[in-house]
Amino acid sequence: MPNAFDFSASPFDCLDEAERKLVRDSVDIAYFREGEAILEPGIEPAHLFILIKGHVSQFHGGEAVAGYGPNDCFDGRSLMACRASSRFVAAEEVVAYLLAKAAVNALIARNATFGALLFSDLSNKLGALAQRHEQREMHALTMSRVEEAFLRPAHVVDGGADIVTVARLMQAEHSSSVLVRDGERLGIFTNTGLQRAVVDGQPLDRRPVRDLATFSLVGIAPDAPLFDALALMIRHQVHRLVVTDGPRIVGLLEQLDLLSFLSNHSYLITVRIVRAQSLDELRAEAGKITDFIALLYRGGTRVGQIGKLVQALNAKLFERTWQLIAPPELLAQSCLFVMGSEGRGEQLLKTDQDNGLVLRDSTTASDAVVESACLRFSAALRDFGYPDCAGRIMVSNPAWRHSESEFRGLVRRWLLLPDPEGLMALATFIDAHAVVGDASLLDAVRAEIDHLVVANDALLGQFARAIDLFPDAPSGWWSRLLLFGEHERQSLDLKRAGIFPIVHGVRSLALRDHVQATSTIARLDALVADNRIPLELANDLRDSLHFLMELKLKAGLAEWEAGQAISGSVKVERLSSLERDLLKDALAVVKRFKTLVRHQFHLEGA
Repeated sequence: MPNAFDFSASPFDCLDEAERKLVRDSVDIAYFREGEAILEPGIEPAHLFILIKGHVSQFHGGEAVAGYGPNDCFDGRSLMACRASSRFVAAEEVVAYLLAKAAVNALIARNATFGALLFSDLSNKLGALAQRHEQREMHALTMSRVEEAFLRPAHVVDGGADIVTVARLMQAEHSSSVLVRDGERLGIFTNTGLQRAVVDGQPLDRRPVRDLATFSLVGIAPDAPLFDALALMIRHQVHRLVVTDGPRIVGLLEQLDLLSFLSNHSYLITVRIVRAQSLDELRAEAGKITDFIALLYRGGTRVGQIGKLVQALNAKLFERTWQLIAPPELLAQSCLFVMGSEGRGEQLLKTDQDNGLVLRDSTTASDAVVESACLRFSAALRDFGYPDCAGRIMVSNPAWRHSESEFRGLVRRWLLLPDPEGLMALATFIDAHAVVGDASLLDAVRAEIDHLVVANDALLGQFARAIDLFPDAPSGWWSRLLLFGEHERQSLDLKRAGIFPIVHGVRSLALRDHVQATSTIARLDALVADNRIPLELANDLRDSLHFLMELKLKAGLAEWEAGQAISGSVKVERLSSLERDLLKDALAVVKRFKTLVRHQFHLEGA
């Protein structure tokens, strides 16, 4: 058989030389006229089809459910089941390789990755794909756990011990810190506390260490990803984490030890943000965040981990910007929060601003002071590269800055007198995440939602109905994905096609069940724990969301590097055969999930 077989396309790019020879020895070429049926339901397939030229449409029950183009292959599942369940029709003239079933079986037996990529579910395909990227520079970093880094021994002293005794212990153990047990409290005493004790001038041999210990520790589990540890250090601005396994203290993870294991770009950006004394300095650091995202993506870091780091970095940037702009009384008497993908920790590249401000009812800051600070804040973010929100969901809009009682009244109107605009605002606000200030103000408004959403099936149904805001057919994602010829150069909006239905469907279920988490993945975990959705579906939704986010990030980085506006869309014809295959699987998961949401909120026929 010809040597022209393209082994660069999935799943054949994972074959070794002997396996490639088997393919060359076992393929033939076939031609099909436009409109000709290639496979019919009930037929036992004898070959795997690999398209060289043309397009094929797959129909199930009379509905077009998939399309295939050059380098795509079908139908591995039918081959394994020994019976076709769909009809495959040549949408135009088709030339295809026919790979004998015996050869396919031999390849599956020899190469597990080939089998996974050929006909497994989405999760297994993505797992197989990850295995093929192990050689990439930062893969070990993204998979590493806290316990794999160097952990310093945790020396524990009694809170009543004097500082001289504790300092001698620290010197003998070559340690810069010790844990302090004071009754039920556990704190930490560091070299910084020792310096403060010396400066205070009190007798060190008579001063208990509890006086200068810090009791607001940040902990992490030994099996947690190192990226989570880095995100915690950034968020809480601490130099060490206490590693605990249940009640047992495993050790201390020091910042320097973490940075010796990880690339330190994110922490350096954070340090410069925190130390910035002007908006100009912050602008320079904001510009580095996209560079950092590109570095992580090209290094193989998973989008879920990138999202956590970006959320932590953006939060520090927004926090420091607000600190430089807002007067002290406004800082102390308000809570600045972010919403949307930023609030969920799912924003990657800079898109639009989604933020708001809750003010204490007793604030002494005048309306003029609040307005001036909010206008300057939105302008600063715009200058940093965060475009204005098209719906004006930002603090510069008076509709998104209120006192606590005013916000609670606004939430009540959204819930009790729902209209499309109010439901959209509610969906946006549910993802709110405090950035800086008095977080209890935001918590109080969120509590109002939980109080009012009690067995309100009509409201929940109206809220969940937005999952069909972008319908599947006839102009939905299937037809977009199956466009051929000149139309193939049209773009597929990933947010509309898949990301929004997943996010809003999960958000609707979380609202119904009073789930407090704001990220989609954390909400899915909570829903699974409460037996609200099956674990298998939750895993498929997680994998689908992350895959769609990754496609969106890849396309966005290409637009950013070309100096173009970031659109959030992909050109389907530019995707690899594997990416198209995974995209079909991901959107099939979305379709299945939308059916579940419609059923749970009784939206059928509504």
